[in-house]
Amino acid sequence: MATTAPAPTPAGVAEEVSPRARQVTLFLLTATYFFSYMDRQILAILLEDIKADLLLSDTQLGLLSGLAFAIFYATLGIPVAALADRVNRVNIISAALAVWSGMTALCGLAQNFTHLLLARIGVGIGEAGSSPPSHSIIADLYPAEKRALALSIYSLGVTLGAAAGQMFGGNLTYFFDWRTAFIAIGLPGVVLAIVVKLFATEPMRKAEPGAVEATRMPSIREGFRSIFADRAAVWLVAGVTLTSMIGYALTGWTPAYLIRSFGLNTLQVGNIVAPLLAVAGVASGLGSGWLANRLADKYGMQAQPLMIAGLKTLALPFLIIFYLVDNAWIAVGVYFIAVLFQSCYLGPTFAMIQTLAPLRMRAVWAAITLLVINLIGLGIGPTLVGVISDLFEPRFGDQSLRYALLVIAAFTPIAIGCYWRASVILRRRAAAA
Repeated sequence: MATTAPAPTPAGVAEEVSPRARQVTLFLLTATYFFSYMDRQILAILLEDIKADLLLSDTQLGLLSGLAFAIFYATLGIPVAALADRVNRVNIISAALAVWSGMTALCGLAQNFTHLLLARIGVGIGEAGSSPPSHSIIADLYPAEKRALALSIYSLGVTLGAAAGQMFGGNLTYFFDWRTAFIAIGLPGVVLAIVVKLFATEPMRKAEPGAVEATRMPSIREGFRSIFADRAAVWLVAGVTLTSMIGYALTGWTPAYLIRSFGLNTLQVGNIVAPLLAVAGVASGLGSGWLANRLADKYGMQAQPLMIAGLKTLALPFLIIFYLVDNAWIAVGVYFIAVLFQSCYLGPTFAMIQTLAPLRMRAVWAAITLLVINLIGLGIGPTLVGVISDLFEPRFGDQSLRYALLVIAAFTPIAIGCYWRASVILRRRAAAA
């Protein structure tokens, strides 16, 4: 059953969004995502200092980087997304930002593993309120043909936030200590939360052309049923999950790998390596978003997952070389090239998910995707590296982390196959239509 007349616009919702308001909102959502990843990934460059100070194992460090954070971040994303499909999304994002920023600062007060574990869980709980409503807002701000680039711009928060976490964390740790780094990174997010509340726009929810809006809100169970009934969406979720597992593992442990295996210090990683990787990530994110839009215009949406598969195939040999060479700066150079090709997937994948999703399930589909990505990708990836590294240590000594990361990178061809399969299904669907 379809509605016969448009529903009245709720209070606080902008029926028509000006180009300036659209740009400001996208900027603020990207800045929020930036802070999310900066607060999340600052731990990566602090691992070696925390390990020495609190006398932790690689498995414990992996739990802090992965599962302890991810299990709350991912599971709470579903009810938050269901709420975001019903109430003001900007309010949710602002409140969530204030919570995780405060918990990041509290990480600097931890005196043992348990304290740090609880604070990281708090960060995960706060960050659960960011991405699903942000995806939903962007989908309502931009039409399908412009969505891949918009979500690629938003996804720059991943690359830039991770790089900023390493840059600020590396400098603050080198000149002060790891506790100061957590506190100095966390507190500014509370200020940004107020700015988001005051200046971000809540747009009216819009359907795709030809779509029919339901008269009632779907349940979360219906959201799961609908996304897993779409074969293209299933392969996209599988591809982005495996890719994220590899990406989170490498991002979470690469600074420790460079410090442990090559003898670099936090200042070198923060001021030299992190900016280089940020350049590669930004170029990859923006370039892939622009290219995905162009390919979709010319060949249809089925060209987008094929593009991701092709670029990830180009990245794979450079990624393998990164873990086999013994020279630090050769390693950094080939990793730069790998990141340039492999950081192409987030914006286009999320855009395809939002385009395939029913109108009232956009935030829920985003949350389901993020649930799987984060439970498997973020939860298992960094944790598995720590476990494998500890298992390899009796044989490989201080090089155990190198081979643990190489094992995780070996999953890349499976992710490539998932994106290829999604492209085949979308091509067949387009031909049938």
